[in-house]
Amino acid sequence: MPLRDEPRPQLSVGEVARRSGVAVSTIHFYEARGLIAAERNAGNQRRYAREVLRRVAIIKVAQRAGIPLAAIEEALRGVPHGHAATAKDWQRLSRQWKDMLEERIANLTRLRDQLESCIGCGCLSLQECPLRNPGDRLGQAGSGAVLLRPRAPRR
Repeated sequence: MPLRDEPRPQLSVGEVARRSGVAVSTIHFYEARGLIAAERNAGNQRRYAREVLRRVAIIKVAQRAGIPLAAIEEALRGVPHGHAATAKDWQRLSRQWKDMLEERIANLTRLRDQLESCIGCGCLSLQECPLRNPGDRLGQAGSGAVLLRPRAPRR
């Protein structure tokens, strides 16, 4: 166990990759995106604080839940580098992502229900099918290439 005055042991990129279960290239990618941070030693090798393992775990869980990387980046801005994420941090992060997941669940449920009503139909109607042509606004202007029709001259 290190004494209080001794620096905490740091991990190489290979150790972080092995312990977190991701590829070295993924660790480099996360660092390039600012999701994790490393220091350089005298030999210019990356060295990571042990806290980075928890950040990588949070990133992996969020990605598994389908959270876009941009949303993960934004959320992790509130967890400073070098700070071991706590249960309180996780609660804050998961609250931020909950609405996004609820919306995705609602959209997928709607899509599932639309699929069920469409099975066997085979029409793929350009005017009526909510799957093939959702929210068709141009179809209301008539058939054909309505965007290419010449406009009437202004008077």
